[in-house]
Amino acid sequence: MSRKVEDLNRRLLRARDAMDRAYAEPLDIRAVAAVACVSEAHFSRAFRAVFGETPHRYLQRRRVERSMFLLRETDRSVTDICLDVGFNSLGTFSRTFRQIVGETPSDYRGGHAPMVAPNCFQMTATRPVVAAQVAGAAGVATQSSSFGEAGAVVAP
Repeated sequence: MSRKVEDLNRRLLRARDAMDRAYAEPLDIRAVAAVACVSEAHFSRAFRAVFGETPHRYLQRRRVERSMFLLRETDRSVTDICLDVGFNSLGTFSRTFRQIVGETPSDYRGGHAPMVAPNCFQMTATRPVVAAQVAGAAGVATQSSSFGEAGAVVAP
């Protein structure tokens, strides 16, 4: 890997970390691209190439992961959780949650009790399954990025 690519990857990781810290706030692509020291358009293209999803989709997935924890571990209303993790609309939250998790937030809450395990195990166990992982489980070879996030289907 060239020094230039390594530097861009490092800056993209910094930007992704900034998104993780501010997941509940609206995505300001200009500010996140500034963290990576690149233009907005280049940031979006490079982020997708490195992590396998757009910055917006990454942020949605992170919000859903956080909401999964809150649904399991608290008795707060779905609407409160929706607003706390950064969604502005309950409909958008429910649709996105179902796309990523495969069930509605209410169904998820009903079928998942609080976990009694170390936090690192909880995070691994509750991470939503992405399309590349499903393909890998179905016997189709997948190839991960150097960061373990993106997965491209590879011909066997």
